[in-house]
Amino acid sequence: MNHTSQNIQSFPKADSGDGLQPDGNRSLLPDSRTGERKIEHVRLCLNEEVGGSGITTGFERYRFRHNALPELDFDGISLDTVFLGKKLRTPLLISSMTGGSAATGAINARLAEAAERRGWCLGVGSVRAAVERSELASTFRVRDKAPGIPVIANIGAVQLSYGFGVDECQRAVEIAGADWLVLHLNGLQEVFQPEGNTGFAALLPKIERLCQELPVPVGVKEVGWGIDGETAVRLYNAGVAFIDVAGAGGTSWSQVEKFRSTDPVRRAAAEAFADWGIPTAESIADVRAAAPQGALIGSGGLRHGVDAAKALALGADLAGFGRNLLGPAVESETALDNALAQVELELRTAMFGIGAPDLNALRGTPRLLRK
Repeated sequence: MNHTSQNIQSFPKADSGDGLQPDGNRSLLPDSRTGERKIEHVRLCLNEEVGGSGITTGFERYRFRHNALPELDFDGISLDTVFLGKKLRTPLLISSMTGGSAATGAINARLAEAAERRGWCLGVGSVRAAVERSELASTFRVRDKAPGIPVIANIGAVQLSYGFGVDECQRAVEIAGADWLVLHLNGLQEVFQPEGNTGFAALLPKIERLCQELPVPVGVKEVGWGIDGETAVRLYNAGVAFIDVAGAGGTSWSQVEKFRSTDPVRRAAAEAFADWGIPTAESIADVRAAAPQGALIGSGGLRHGVDAAKALALGADLAGFGRNLLGPAVESETALDNALAQVELELRTAMFGIGAPDLNALRGTPRLLRK
């Protein structure tokens, strides 16, 4: 990720209640430590070394075999795809990141507008705060800014053990104007988070019940430690509509919580998990082998469009980007648009370089070689 050290001078102001209207040329995050968890998470992801240590995404273990005579026109390469019945102009996702405060709501608004312009799918951060505190709903309300793309609402799966049910999850979907709901699995983060909820026992039956009763498709994602094939099969069999592996090699939330913690024991213990998790490339391949037909998102530490191409070639239906887009999103509308355009250009160029005219040709290509 490109870290930013610039000082941010101002907050965006909330509008009449329908959301936030960020100035396209204004940085959106206050520089000071506020003690507010959502802002602190973003600040740490931008300014501290919160990536895993001693572990990578695994994409560096793969390379594409160049095709010097691709027999296709670059301008004719298509990124069009369909995911869960929704047509998309790209197989790309802005992963769930933030929301829950004025500043982070403005980031969501900017991400939504950029995703709409470029045809990316959009996830929002955990909507739990807005379900519990209605005054925060506007910070997740992105549908008016992204009317033509799929939007994914987000709730911690463990909240199903702490009183959340169909009604609360439906409220999260309504707040975001979402097409789908994703439940995030973040057990290790909850252990190291001062406010953490660690009641993960008997969670699968609760997920299965929600999949049966919620009127929109329900997916499951990790937050940076990956999902293995065996676990994926259990989730798909429970009725989960899609899985986002969110593998290791990018942001480590045990590292993020280490920086937040004032408990010396928890800080020291978190460091022991800096290399924990399933590398993203390994996780994608394992899930696809175990569940050939399951809807699958590959995210976790993707740096550029070549990583996205590798994720898709390994079997992902969509490729998700998170922390690498956070810096540009905070910086300006132009910086964010440029970052999205660069990923698309890199993805198309990788496809051109192996002679793949569309995503069907990219997925499963024999030109992806393991080193």
